[in-house]
Amino acid sequence: MHSPVKHDVVEVNGVRLHIAEQGEGPLVLLLHGFPESWYSWRHQFGPLAEAGYRVVAPDQRGYARSEQPEDIASYSLLHLAGDVIGLIRALGEEQAVVVGHDWGAPVAWITAMLRPDVVRAVAGLSVPPALPAGMAPPSATRTYYGEGFYQNYFQQPGVADAELGQDIASSLRRILYSGSGDNPRTERPRPWVVPEGRTLLDTVPEPEQLPGWLTEADIEVFARDYAEHGPRAFTGPLNWYRNIERNQELLAPFRGRGIEVPALYMVGDRDLVTSFRGVNTLRASLRRIVPRLHDEVTLHGCGHWTQQERPDEVNAALRDFLAHVDGRG
Repeated sequence: MHSPVKHDVVEVNGVRLHIAEQGEGPLVLLLHGFPESWYSWRHQFGPLAEAGYRVVAPDQRGYARSEQPEDIASYSLLHLAGDVIGLIRALGEEQAVVVGHDWGAPVAWITAMLRPDVVRAVAGLSVPPALPAGMAPPSATRTYYGEGFYQNYFQQPGVADAELGQDIASSLRRILYSGSGDNPRTERPRPWVVPEGRTLLDTVPEPEQLPGWLTEADIEVFARDYAEHGPRAFTGPLNWYRNIERNQELLAPFRGRGIEVPALYMVGDRDLVTSFRGVNTLRASLRRIVPRLHDEVTLHGCGHWTQQERPDEVNAALRDFLAHVDGRG
């Protein structure tokens, strides 16, 4: 038996990051997405630690128990990739396998693209590698889906922040259920668009009951950590979206680069990301973008919250990938 998950705070690039850690061995860094925290990896700690790895999941900058820089510009992908490199160093390691889900996936992919000397292998859940800047900018998605597309809706400072912050637990419950494979509406995945004249939360009603993979106790853990930022509970996370356009400019010098290290991609077939324009093309091009792709795994009936909805399958795929990377598979 491994010791329980332990918690610490480390300073990385001038920002205090909360981390959760378990196990010993080569470092595996787990990067959560929106609107989540280290806790979204609760089912991965034990199995990966048992497989002989040091597993660390931070609350990424702006999220939950980690510090929130005030400046919106402090949440660019270069800052986030810098946090990954800085965290690996702060943990006393030279290299890591980096695994990301949702927003954590672009951070993982881009860090692997920029620093293959530090990221020795990479796995992305939900979001495929859209290089060099992670995802389509608002200037494009406005054309594709309109102003109500959630990433565009998030652009105006203060608006979504206030809506989501009114009742943190309710907001998390609504969003987590809405994007899950248990929601009948995800049988045919579609982009998240807020109709004109409606609010964000109008589009994600309270579920009558939670899916089997999510409990009220889980919601309480997420909500309690978010509440540490008071009325700015969602401002740090939303600021990531407010840099999507800027990321295109910052990462333009790396256009044409691929990912040189071993990689794994996993996605649910009911994940809304699969409905985004260009994702099918990206997936068809995976082996060109990532020549050392170990596997592409599709989880049938799974929605957006990959590692929470299907922990056993995700853990098996990650352990198989890690064994391959380390020459044990």
